[in-house]
Amino acid sequence: MANTAGELRTRPEAAETVESWASAVSWPAIIAGAFVMAAMTLVLLALGSGLGLAIMSPWRSGSPSPTAFGVGAAIGMIVVQWLSAGLGGYLTGRLRTKWARVHTHEVVFRDTANGFLAWAIATAVGALLAASAASAVIGAGVRATASVASGTAQGAGAAAASLVDASAYRIDTLFRPAQPDATPATPDLRTEAARILANGVAAGDVPAADRTYLAQLVAAHTGLAQPDAEKRVDDVISQAKAAEVKIREAADAARKSAATASILTALSMLIGAFIAAAAAALGGQQRDEHA
Repeated sequence: MANTAGELRTRPEAAETVESWASAVSWPAIIAGAFVMAAMTLVLLALGSGLGLAIMSPWRSGSPSPTAFGVGAAIGMIVVQWLSAGLGGYLTGRLRTKWARVHTHEVVFRDTANGFLAWAIATAVGALLAASAASAVIGAGVRATASVASGTAQGAGAAAASLVDASAYRIDTLFRPAQPDATPATPDLRTEAARILANGVAAGDVPAADRTYLAQLVAAHTGLAQPDAEKRVDDVISQAKAAEVKIREAADAARKSAATASILTALSMLIGAFIAAAAAALGGQQRDEHA
């Protein structure tokens, strides 16, 4: 059927889409880069551990302050991520095959993604190895403990008995006789006094009634006058409260250190991811330029 001149239309041909056979994910290059990252991380961590042990000392004057050591450890983690991720990411970009008929922006994106994937694989493998090593160490420790406990029960008991308990020492100080003929406190009284001190420290202070009772026990079993016994009780209570404060301060310091370490670890890992992606883009650019 003929069409009139006004009805004549031409249909544009559908543009042919050309799709490259090569995948956007260069797995061989990614795996190679991930292994390089993991190996480089192990080497740098071993080096950092050696340097850390070299600057530490059992003598107080020879060791850095906890703050300085924490700052150094944080810088070390960032340097480890920077170097290992940079080297592994760069190799990931240089080792991938060239993509034909792909826009430059798409090439940069693919290289960046491949570098990030290499970093992710290296991080996951490192985490699995660390978890496996920790599990093996814990298992070996449990087996060794069971063996020692079953084979040398008497020796372990003697070693445990030789340990100095701070709370028991304070009870010894409380009932230390002032006169040779003083009647020593029975184990039941010592246990009761320990419970009174522990309850008072946990509550924040020892009640007045408990203080008076302890002073009477001390006076009866040490030969001290009542005022001297009360002073001794007050001194022991002050020592117990000071020890409790030190324990809480140490626990708080450990909590802050753990929180800081977690934040710095996450920060260093993010830096590593960025460096790996950027280095892969640089390596891919140079690979295309020199191909």
